[in-house]
Amino acid sequence: MSITEQVQTQAINTRVVTGVYLLGGFGLVAVIAGLVIGGGAAPAQFGDPGAIVRWGTPIAKLVMNISIAVTVGSLILGAFAVSKGEEQRRMLNVAAVSSALWMMSGILYFLMTYLSASGLEIAFTEEFSAGLWLFATQIELGSALAANLVFAVVLSLLTLLFIGTRSLGIMAAIGVLSLFPLAETGHASSDANHALAVNSMFLHLIGISIWVGGLFSLYLIWTSNSKRNIELLLRYSSLALAAFALVGISGIANSAIRLYQPSDIFTPYGQLILIKFALLVVLGAFGARYRLRDIKLMREGKSLKFWRIALPELAIMAIVMGFSTALARTATPIDEVPFTPPTPAQILTGDRLPPELTPTVWFTLWDIDILWLLVALGGIFFYLAGVNRLRKRGDHWSKGRTASWISGMVALLYVTNGAPNAYHEFLFSVHMVGHMMLSMLVPVLLVPGAPVTLISRAVKARKDESWGPREWVLWAVHTPFAKFVSHPIVAAINFAVSLVLFYYTPLFRWANEEHLGHQWMIAHFLIAGYLFVQAVVGVDPTPHTVPYPLKLVLLIGTMAFHAFFGVALMSDNSLLLADWYGAMGREWGADPLRDQSDGGAIAWAIGEFPTLILTILVVYQWSKSDDRERKRKDRVSDRSGNKDLEDYNEMFKKLNEYDGSR
Repeated sequence: MSITEQVQTQAINTRVVTGVYLLGGFGLVAVIAGLVIGGGAAPAQFGDPGAIVRWGTPIAKLVMNISIAVTVGSLILGAFAVSKGEEQRRMLNVAAVSSALWMMSGILYFLMTYLSASGLEIAFTEEFSAGLWLFATQIELGSALAANLVFAVVLSLLTLLFIGTRSLGIMAAIGVLSLFPLAETGHASSDANHALAVNSMFLHLIGISIWVGGLFSLYLIWTSNSKRNIELLLRYSSLALAAFALVGISGIANSAIRLYQPSDIFTPYGQLILIKFALLVVLGAFGARYRLRDIKLMREGKSLKFWRIALPELAIMAIVMGFSTALARTATPIDEVPFTPPTPAQILTGDRLPPELTPTVWFTLWDIDILWLLVALGGIFFYLAGVNRLRKRGDHWSKGRTASWISGMVALLYVTNGAPNAYHEFLFSVHMVGHMMLSMLVPVLLVPGAPVTLISRAVKARKDESWGPREWVLWAVHTPFAKFVSHPIVAAINFAVSLVLFYYTPLFRWANEEHLGHQWMIAHFLIAGYLFVQAVVGVDPTPHTVPYPLKLVLLIGTMAFHAFFGVALMSDNSLLLADWYGAMGREWGADPLRDQSDGGAIAWAIGEFPTLILTILVVYQWSKSDDRERKRKDRVSDRSGNKDLEDYNEMFKKLNEYDGSR
């Protein structure tokens, strides 16, 4: 090893030690202070697990949270910012070490959580082992923590098998998914508005991971190459800005769920929220400094001692994570609404029965799902940003495509945040309205927007062997798996068969009873519908060339299948999920069996109308294709001076001469 390499290695080791001590030290002080303020480590009146468990549980969770943030953040930054070679190797080393620490701290946190919940002491007995297994497999909290450990083990192993940029992106996606089980623990698991609590916490964890983990990773791989540092800081700054928005919006949503009145802000729980909010503002100021000052100075050729701004920000981030950990152990304010016995609807869904569904309520009642709200708003924002970038450089983009895309995102926002989302658990007919809109109406509006074409034109290609949004999107749509599922025949089968597989298997119960199942349902039917519509009338390039007659056959087959499915539901005298839709205790609206029949009629009607529109579009495209082919042949003929026609006539002339000679 050369002297230069030795110096670089020593510098990196110094940064690692400094960063670890900084995150761990400030985080530990903050979690202890938060536990004291909020009373999260106070002895329990009954079944107290002891001081070691009471204080050790949040400390183990803090170490686990920091490790997760660094793991996920380093993988995301590695997938979207750094180049192949040395930068990726360093980033992967960060992820490997942090994922190992995540696994070890996760085991400790899992064990301490079990001791706290059971009131038992550690013992190598059959009873203790059986209880631990029951906690991991049958109890919701234990299952979530067990899933967290599985993700830690998987990512730790994958970091050892790293083979390139694509695998790094896959690991980043797995890392993001690993945050969902944790989002279902803590206060979110028992909140009345469970869906909003879980989704907001999920987004909160994603934002924290990108922000904290990304900065820590950037601090470790910082080099003396000022030009490269500018590029990396710009990319991190863009990711951090999105993370800041996620943390802020999700934090406000989480707070609004648990603070019932203004005076609750003066409770210990409210005080910790105020502290977090103040620190968030300070961190936002650091981010503004990056974008408005530091990057400008670096472009002017001035050297930047990154550690001077990175270390204070990391210290504040550690304090925020410490207080957040303590906040999860702090009792929330008590709702002063008098206790009333839970209704059947509350027992089943956790929410009160909504008011009677009237024509006005369809457009006035909202039930916010913050995850899909941000997906819809983000889809509109980034699409318009791409269109604006094209127009600034003088390129044309169809206003019709823009209007179609925005309409599709608005429809998605409505079905996931409006009346369909508020009533889908209580009325099968409304559930079917949402299903049909997700799989038919929304894709019919989104596909003409040609998002892949827009990304390929508006986003610049990377030239430093790193992958940005453009590279990842183009890779994703050209993978063998994407080519398979996007084939018109496969897409049509998936689109049609999914109806039967969903409603006549345990998937339907899972989608109603579990929050994760509901989110899967939305994503699945949206993607399945998009692939089908793209296959028959898509504007974006596709690897499959399908003749128009086959497209019409697929559409007619889909129409027939929808009709069959709708009629089957309408004529079915047995109730799907009778212990769910039949036990809500509704005193308004149609009875459950009639409501199911109405759902079948909706599946038939809403399924047929968009399919008819698609059929008309296919016929129109077919005619336009014939027109283009005729015009092409005319142009060729004009250029050749009608040579083809002359050759054709000459051939007949020779045949006549031949016949005459015989």
